[in-house]
Amino acid sequence: MTELIGSGVLKLAGTVLPAGERQEIHLSGGLVVDRPAAADVTTVHTGGWIVPGLVDAHCHIGLDRHGAVERDVQEQQAVLDRDAGALLVRDAGSAADTRWIDDRADLPKIIRAGRHIARSKRYLRNYGWEIEPAELVAYVEQEALRGDGWVKLVGDWIDREAGDLTPCWPADALNAAIARAHELGARVTAHVFGADALPDLLAAGIDCLEHGTGVGPELLAQLAERQVAIVPTLIQLENFPEYAEQAAGKFPVYSAHMRDLYERRLHRLRDAFEAGVPVYAGTDAGGVLGHGLVAQEIQALTEIGMSGEQALAAGSWAARAWLGAPSELRPGDPADLVVYDEDPRTHPEVLTHPRLIALRGNIVFHR
Repeated sequence: MTELIGSGVLKLAGTVLPAGERQEIHLSGGLVVDRPAAADVTTVHTGGWIVPGLVDAHCHIGLDRHGAVERDVQEQQAVLDRDAGALLVRDAGSAADTRWIDDRADLPKIIRAGRHIARSKRYLRNYGWEIEPAELVAYVEQEALRGDGWVKLVGDWIDREAGDLTPCWPADALNAAIARAHELGARVTAHVFGADALPDLLAAGIDCLEHGTGVGPELLAQLAERQVAIVPTLIQLENFPEYAEQAAGKFPVYSAHMRDLYERRLHRLRDAFEAGVPVYAGTDAGGVLGHGLVAQEIQALTEIGMSGEQALAAGSWAARAWLGAPSELRPGDPADLVVYDEDPRTHPEVLTHPRLIALRGNIVFHR
């Protein structure tokens, strides 16, 4: 990794996506700017494909498998994501305070969902607030005010008495809590593996589903009509067989359920995408998985029927637009971009080998 903090105006030239046209891009003051009539212009790269900064729409900077991590580890996680091209991160729940990252121009922008809100004894220890339904509205209000326009619920988890995934929240609690989040201008997303929690979440007005492996054909029209997004975290789903194996002795029903969800995952997610449900790239880094895997997640989206261009959009310009961020490298937009030697729409493997990364107008990676 090389830092090349240029003075004056920096210039890059290449094929700019999503337009697919050869252009010059000028960077100054952290922004894309119009071509200057006369200025100290430094050409930093010519050739290749220029892509708006990648997006990891399900990430957990500040967490590892045990809970919150210290600042030095948070920084390492953020750098790994940045150097993979993920310049915008939707942090889908973290027990750590990562606000200090906002003051670092060399680290990705984070859109936070606050801390996970989970049912008592129904989620990973040290991760979320563990509460009962009567407290849900108050905690949703708290996290909506602390986050950046998102709130994260744990929609289902293993119920040890039932021995299987069951919904975490009754419908009346969800209705009131999601309505309150919307009143405060926040969108609500939910971790959900199975099918049973989905009808109440959708009826309550959920905005996004994380994982979504239980989505069946009976819900697709509703999801598509309301444009409820799914962030499938495909590389994380590869851990389902391990979860099933670990639980087989004590919770055989749950184990069988997780195996079934795994076997159907690609078919169900393909059906959702083909029905018009928005799908975006997210890795679920920060728990079991390491950081810096957004390129692999974008490539995995082609396994559910996305073209190379659609998968790239789901991890770049389309995801940026969904999150309310500038998405097309126009003058006045943040100068956040990644350059590749080959067209990543037709050669998605090149996503793991960025040539250059600019973040807020600074060249933070160049090989």
